[in-house]
Order: sequence, then structure tokens, then C-alpha cells
Amino acid sequence: MSSPANFNGQRPVIDPSDTAMLLIDHQSGLFQTIGDMPMPELRQRAAALARMATLCKLPVITTASVPQGPNGPLIPEIHENAPHARYVARRGEINAWDNPEFVAAVKETGRKTLVIAGTITSVCMAFPSISAVADGYKVFAVVDASGTYSKMAQEITLARVVQAGVVPMDTAAVASELQQTWHRDDAQQWAEVYTKIFPAYQLLIESYTKAQAVQSAGEVLDSAR
Repeated sequence: MSSPANFNGQRPVIDPSDTAMLLIDHQSGLFQTIGDMPMPELRQRAAALARMATLCKLPVITTASVPQGPNGPLIPEIHENAPHARYVARRGEINAWDNPEFVAAVKETGRKTLVIAGTITSVCMAFPSISAVADGYKVFAVVDASGTYSKMAQEITLARVVQAGVVPMDTAAVASELQQTWHRDDAQQWAEVYTKIFPAYQLLIESYTKAQAVQSAGEVLDSAR
């Protein structure tokens, strides 16, 4: 069984103080090829990653594959939710890690743990994830914020990246590891992040808010008696 690479026996968890986020090729044209998950959900989860990076003050690096061609531009939600993100243009390299400026931008963050998502999963996420592991980085690949053309392609890619020592995760797990606790001043903003990851979470918030309002109203009545 494969073990996560470069963790040196340590527990493979995301340390926000040592983590940078790479959001690769989340482009409008490529999104039209997605077949392993609903495209609107993928788009929401990519935006959620950008938002949680802002909340945790993680460096964010974005890039696009030939955005002037059919792959299309980056979806705007990425930089809207992470206005501090740094965009690195490529010169046609399919693997973002083959672009020297992209690798230099990663090194400049000083972080050795990378959270990577990319469309499509089997190329834009997998290639740089495997390359980063080979260069000594701890890598977490966010599968449900990447997306590819078939479920089979997703499963084959998962097998490949795990063999290379990459840790696969889903967006909600990344959020929970970065958030760490609900006992924080921005807890409400984290709750909003989860509604992007799975919209049904909004129902939990609404039911909780309603219950709190009913409880408060009951306490007011009791105190008036």
C-alpha cells in the first residue's frame, strides 16, 4: 500500500501555516467537458477553496492553459473569492509544473504543503501534483474541486496520484482541516463556505436559526410571567 510522500512519518494533515493553494486551469471551456460530477457543483467548490484560502490567509497561485483558445478564461469566482491570488501565465505547457515562473511562484511562498485542484483531474491536477511530490512537497489533491470527463478517468487518476504519494481529499475535508474549530470569530463565514460545498448545509443553518429564534421568544415569554 502506498504511503503519502514527504511526510516523514508525520500525520498527513493540512497545516495552514505551511500551506499554499494552487488552483489550476479552472477554465470555462474545460468545464464544458466535465462528466464525473455536475459542473455547477464543481464551480461552487472551486470558489469555496478560494474563499477558505482567503479566510486562512493562504497564498494562492492560479494559472490557465491557453486561455485565449477553446479552453477559455479562468472562471471569475476564483479571483473574486481570493483577490490576493497571484496569476501566472504559461507559454503552452500542459503541466503547470513545467513552467519555471509557476514553480518559482510556489517556491516564493516559502510553504512546503500544497493543496492542489485542477481541471481536468487526470492532467491539470495530476501532473503538477506528481511533479510537486517529486520536488519534495507534501501534496493534497482536491478531487471534487477538479473534475474530468468520466468517472473512469477520475478513478484511474486517483490510483495514479496515490501511488505517487499524493493525498486525495474532498473540499469539505479541506475546509474542516483549515478551519480547525468553530470557536473562532469568523465562524459564520466558514458556515457560508460549507453552503458552497454542499448547498443543503444552508438548510441546517436555517433550521438552527429558526430554533434559536423560537427559544429566544420562549425565554422572553417566561421572563414576562
